[in-house]
Amino acid sequence: MSSAQEITKKSQSNLALAFFALPRQRREAITIFYAFCRHIDDLADDASQPLDERVAALQAWRAALRGPIPGEMPFAAEMRGVIEQYRINLRYLDDILDGVESDLSPSRFQTFSDLSRYCYRVASAVGLVSIEIFGYRNPGTRRYAYILGHALQLTNIIRDVEVDLRNGGRIYLPLSEVEQYGYSEEQLLARAYNRRFLNLMQAQAERAHGFFREARRLLPREDVRSMVAAELMRATYFRLLQKIEADRFRMFCRRYRLGTAEKLSMITLALSSNCLGIKL
Repeated sequence: MSSAQEITKKSQSNLALAFFALPRQRREAITIFYAFCRHIDDLADDASQPLDERVAALQAWRAALRGPIPGEMPFAAEMRGVIEQYRINLRYLDDILDGVESDLSPSRFQTFSDLSRYCYRVASAVGLVSIEIFGYRNPGTRRYAYILGHALQLTNIIRDVEVDLRNGGRIYLPLSEVEQYGYSEEQLLARAYNRRFLNLMQAQAERAHGFFREARRLLPREDVRSMVAAELMRATYFRLLQKIEADRFRMFCRRYRLGTAEKLSMITLALSSNCLGIKL
């Protein structure tokens, strides 16, 4: 098993699960790309390493994506192969690295516009690379990938409110909206669970729902089958968002995830819908 496959297998991610539906060659390529994303994300989060070393490692990846470097990272050559085979725009990979690097010294997001730029870098850019590997015919699929990336990342932000607070006091909610709902940064850090918090989180969930609806609307019919992995992701994260909402946003004391039976149900639905060429 390659190092890229090992990283993907160990992650137990919803994203990794979605690759099951892809043809072998594309599955191998997306596995390498996913391992790259997982690797740089873990690198940035590794507080045991000095900050300057983590910055240097991310910069080394920028160089390694463009050509061999001395002592380069595992599967760097495989990533270059994916870039060449699928004609990946390096700008998207630089944007992903920019997003990961911004988490090394996280700042607050004052408005949703500020947060949207972050969502593009860490999620939508990932989607724009992924669809090149999946293969598509209609240029409109790029807009689908951009919007879906936002939907997935906004769901992640809701799910990970507590995790992010424990990881250096990170807050990914727009502070202008925190204030708008009569809540505060101090209350969030104190894990205050009250009506104002619920109203704030419901607003975040409704925004995510809007992105999910728009992504579904935007997917061109001729690319439904090639986007089976992306559609599985959309269905999985949409179900996760519903689960969090139904439980009234208890992220401070619970870690939300889908069970094995739920995931298998999603895979079955995705594959059957894909065979019929219809959207989930």
